Amino acid sequence: MKLTLSTTKGRVLSGFLAVILLVAIAVGFLWFSFQQWLQSPLNVPHSGFHYDLDSGKSLSHLSNDLAKQKVLTHARWLNWYARYYQKEKIHPGEYLLEEGITPLGLLEKLNKGDIVLHQVTFLEGWNFKQVMAALNQEPNLKHLLSDKSDTERLQILNLPISHPEGWFFPDTYRFSRGTTDVEILTQAYSAMRKTLNELWANKAENLPYGSDYQALIMASIIEKETGSASERNQIAGVFVRRLQLGMKLQTDPTVIYGMGEAYSGKIGRDHLTTPTLYNTYVIQGLPPTPIAIPGKASLYAALHPDASKALYFVAKGDGTSVFSDTLSEHQRAVARYQLQRSSDYRSTPK
Repeated sequence: MKLTLSTTKGRVLSGFLAVILLVAIAVGFLWFSFQQWLQSPLNVPHSGFHYDLDSGKSLSHLSNDLAKQKVLTHARWLNWYARYYQKEKIHPGEYLLEEGITPLGLLEKLNKGDIVLHQVTFLEGWNFKQVMAALNQEPNLKHLLSDKSDTERLQILNLPISHPEGWFFPDTYRFSRGTTDVEILTQAYSAMRKTLNELWANKAENLPYGSDYQALIMASIIEKETGSASERNQIAGVFVRRLQLGMKLQTDPTVIYGMGEAYSGKIGRDHLTTPTLYNTYVIQGLPPTPIAIPGKASLYAALHPDASKALYFVAKGDGTSVFSDTLSEHQRAVARYQLQRSSDYRSTPK
């Protein structure tokens, strides 16, 4: 009887140990499978997979959605892993899932908010119309200004300026999908305001500007007149000295700007004598607003002009200019480099 009882107990214990072993094997297998799954690539095409995670949506929503689209398997596993390791906080936005990304890589991307950033570039020398065209052509921006007049745009922007020209710093601006054109312009204005403030605080002495805005206007003219970057300070010097002496600036880019839509690629003598608010062959001093967005180098040149005596310059046709101190010297340079090309060609002060 005792032998039978011992045998029965032994069988029960053996069965119990067998069950434990089987459970351990199953758990081990599941753990191994889970680890394999964490490191296995998602079903993402070679070109990648874009996913927009709306604000307020949870990780569970995303994983279930990706599972429905057959990008992710075992959606619950991702949720369990994130909950256990306290990685459930994710950021909304547009995500690019690259070929080869794993569930672990996906979660890291979501935790970091590694969203897709687009970009728009404003070039030095652009006018506000060109700036708006660049914004309007960007499909990933939210457009609040595209169908508005400049007056309406200024009201929406709510910036401390009365005219939009020249105020939006030329640079490349990166943004997430859904950013507004207002946000981009506000950022560009802040960049210009900061740059101008810093340079104005360290400007040269005895400049003929009543305000930093006049320096911005001058910088815009320098930007449009400069063919060779090495000549910016010389060009600035010519214009500054002309202002100081009460001479007209006589610069073609201001004439072109004042012509607006009437400009067809060439200007003649009649254009130089037609009065506009911007025709510096007619008006005295600076035009009322900038004519383009200047870069930092042109802003610096406007506030640190060279100290030579040149009052004239003329384009040589190779991207550089000839600078002259006197009218007679300048007339000889014009005869050599300009009159032989066109009787009404003019690109610099006379």
